[in-house]
Amino acid sequence: MSKFAYFAGGCFWGVEYFFTKQKGVLNVLCGFMGGDLKNPTYEDVCYSDTGHLEAVEVEYDPQEVNYETLAKLFFEIHDPTQGNGQGPDIGKQYLSAVFVNSDEERDIIEKLIKILEEKGLHVKTKIFPKSEFYKAEEYHQHYYFKTGKLPYCHRKISRF
Repeated sequence: MSKFAYFAGGCFWGVEYFFTKQKGVLNVLCGFMGGDLKNPTYEDVCYSDTGHLEAVEVEYDPQEVNYETLAKLFFEIHDPTQGNGQGPDIGKQYLSAVFVNSDEERDIIEKLIKILEEKGLHVKTKIFPKSEFYKAEEYHQHYYFKTGKLPYCHRKISRF
Protein backbone atom coordinates (compact mmCIF):
# COMPACT_ATOMS: atom_id res chain seq x y z
CA MET A 1 0.00 0.00 0.00
CA SER A 2 1.42 3.39 -0.99
CA LYS A 3 1.97 6.36 1.33
CA PHE A 4 2.02 10.10 0.71
CA ALA A 5 4.51 12.82 1.72
CA TYR A 6 4.20 16.58 1.22
CA PHE A 7 7.02 19.04 0.61
CA ALA A 8 7.29 22.70 -0.39
CA GLY A 9 10.69 23.86 -1.58
CA GLY A 10 10.26 26.73 -3.99
CA CYS A 11 8.85 26.33 -7.47
CA PHE A 12 7.08 22.99 -7.51
CA TRP A 13 8.42 22.08 -10.97
CA GLY A 14 11.96 21.48 -9.71
CA VAL A 15 10.87 19.67 -6.55
CA GLU A 16 8.64 17.40 -8.64
CA TYR A 17 11.49 16.73 -11.09
CA PHE A 18 13.87 15.37 -8.45
CA PHE A 19 11.29 13.36 -6.51
CA THR A 20 10.07 11.72 -9.73
CA LYS A 21 13.59 10.36 -10.27
CA GLN A 22 13.77 8.78 -6.78
CA LYS A 23 13.52 4.98 -6.68
CA GLY A 24 10.34 3.90 -4.91
CA VAL A 25 8.39 7.04 -5.82
CA LEU A 26 5.24 6.11 -7.69
CA ASN A 27 3.85 9.54 -8.59
CA VAL A 28 4.42 13.21 -7.85
CA LEU A 29 1.80 15.94 -8.23
CA CYS A 30 2.33 19.70 -8.18
CA GLY A 31 -0.15 21.67 -6.11
CA PHE A 32 -0.82 24.01 -3.25
CA MET A 33 -1.01 23.60 0.55
CA GLY A 34 -1.30 25.63 3.69
CA GLY A 35 -3.70 28.38 2.73
CA ASP A 36 -7.27 29.32 3.44
CA LEU A 37 -8.82 29.47 -0.04
CA LYS A 38 -10.51 26.28 -1.22
CA ASN A 39 -9.49 25.05 -4.69
CA PRO A 40 -6.96 27.81 -5.39
CA THR A 41 -5.65 28.37 -8.89
CA TYR A 42 -2.06 29.19 -9.77
CA GLU A 43 -3.12 32.80 -10.36
CA ASP A 44 -4.80 32.94 -6.92
CA VAL A 45 -1.65 31.71 -5.20
CA CYS A 46 0.74 33.94 -7.16
CA TYR A 47 -1.25 37.16 -7.28
CA SER A 48 -3.27 37.24 -4.05
CA ASP A 49 -2.49 36.37 -0.46
CA THR A 50 -4.10 32.94 -0.12
CA GLY A 51 -1.44 31.66 2.29
CA HIS A 52 -0.74 28.63 0.10
CA LEU A 53 2.71 27.33 -0.75
CA GLU A 54 3.66 25.65 -3.99
CA ALA A 55 4.01 22.04 -2.85
CA VAL A 56 4.27 18.50 -4.12
CA GLU A 57 2.40 15.38 -3.13
CA VAL A 58 4.78 12.43 -3.30
CA GLU A 59 3.17 9.00 -3.54
CA TYR A 60 5.70 6.33 -2.62
CA ASP A 61 6.06 2.64 -1.92
CA PRO A 62 7.32 2.27 1.68
CA GLN A 63 8.67 -1.18 0.78
CA GLU A 64 11.13 0.52 -1.61
CA VAL A 65 11.87 3.91 -0.03
CA ASN A 66 11.28 5.27 3.46
CA TYR A 67 10.14 8.71 4.57
CA GLU A 68 13.57 9.65 5.91
CA THR A 69 15.16 9.06 2.51
CA LEU A 70 12.54 11.30 0.90
CA ALA A 71 13.07 13.97 3.56
CA LYS A 72 16.85 13.89 3.05
CA LEU A 73 16.30 14.29 -0.70
CA PHE A 74 14.06 17.28 -0.01
CA PHE A 75 16.79 19.00 2.01
CA GLU A 76 19.36 18.27 -0.72
CA ILE A 77 17.39 19.58 -3.74
CA HIS A 78 16.64 23.08 -2.46
CA ASP A 79 18.23 25.67 -0.18
CA PRO A 80 16.57 25.23 3.22
CA THR A 81 18.44 28.31 4.51
CA GLN A 82 16.67 30.73 2.18
CA GLY A 83 13.74 32.31 4.02
CA ASN A 84 12.10 34.46 1.37
CA GLY A 85 11.69 32.03 -1.51
CA GLN A 86 13.96 29.80 -3.50
CA GLY A 87 16.68 31.00 -5.83
CA PRO A 88 15.28 33.75 -8.05
CA ASP A 89 11.69 32.84 -7.09
CA ILE A 90 10.91 35.23 -4.26
CA GLY A 91 7.60 35.28 -2.44
CA LYS A 92 5.54 33.62 0.26
CA GLN A 93 4.34 30.83 -2.04
CA TYR A 94 7.95 29.64 -2.49
CA LEU A 95 8.89 29.11 1.16
CA SER A 96 10.53 25.91 2.40
CA ALA A 97 8.14 23.73 4.39
CA VAL A 98 7.19 20.16 5.17
CA PHE A 99 3.59 19.13 5.82
CA VAL A 100 3.75 16.14 8.14
CA ASN A 101 1.22 13.33 8.46
CA SER A 102 2.33 12.16 11.91
CA ASP A 103 4.52 12.77 14.95
CA GLU A 104 6.95 10.22 13.50
CA GLU A 105 7.39 12.30 10.34
CA ARG A 106 7.79 15.47 12.45
CA ASP A 107 10.50 13.73 14.51
CA ILE A 108 12.37 12.75 11.33
CA ILE A 109 12.24 16.30 9.95
CA GLU A 110 13.36 17.79 13.28
CA LYS A 111 16.23 15.28 13.46
CA LEU A 112 17.40 16.17 9.94
CA ILE A 113 17.15 19.90 10.63
CA LYS A 114 19.28 19.39 13.77
CA ILE A 115 21.91 17.53 11.72
CA LEU A 116 22.00 20.35 9.16
CA GLU A 117 22.24 23.01 11.86
CA GLU A 118 25.11 21.10 13.51
CA LYS A 119 26.85 21.38 10.13
CA GLY A 120 26.48 25.16 10.30
CA LEU A 121 23.33 25.69 8.21
CA HIS A 122 20.67 28.07 9.52
CA VAL A 123 17.59 26.13 8.37
CA LYS A 124 14.45 28.18 7.68
CA THR A 125 12.22 25.23 6.75
CA LYS A 126 8.85 25.33 8.49
CA ILE A 127 7.01 22.24 9.73
CA PHE A 128 3.22 22.21 9.45
CA PRO A 129 0.61 19.53 10.03
CA LYS A 130 -0.74 18.14 6.77
CA SER A 131 -3.55 20.22 5.37
CA GLU A 132 -5.66 19.96 2.24
CA PHE A 133 -3.58 19.42 -0.91
CA TYR A 134 -4.99 21.06 -4.04
CA LYS A 135 -3.67 19.75 -7.33
CA ALA A 136 -2.36 22.49 -9.63
CA GLU A 137 -3.54 22.88 -13.20
CA GLU A 138 -2.55 20.16 -15.65
CA TYR A 139 0.03 22.31 -17.47
CA HIS A 140 2.09 22.37 -14.24
CA GLN A 141 2.24 18.58 -13.90
CA HIS A 142 5.55 17.02 -15.02
CA TYR A 143 6.57 20.35 -16.54
CA TYR A 144 10.26 19.57 -17.04
CA PHE A 145 9.54 16.17 -18.53
CA LYS A 146 7.04 17.68 -20.99
CA THR A 147 9.31 20.54 -22.04
CA GLY A 148 12.68 18.77 -21.99
CA LYS A 149 14.09 21.61 -19.89
CA LEU A 150 16.03 21.24 -16.62
CA PRO A 151 15.31 22.89 -13.26
CA TYR A 152 16.82 26.36 -12.86
CA CYS A 153 16.10 26.81 -9.11
CA HIS A 154 16.95 23.33 -7.91
CA ARG A 155 20.03 21.15 -7.96
CA LYS A 156 21.08 18.25 -5.80
CA ILE A 157 23.72 19.03 -3.17
CA SER A 158 24.86 16.23 -0.85
CA ARG A 159 24.25 17.32 2.75
CA PHE A 160 23.99 14.05 4.70
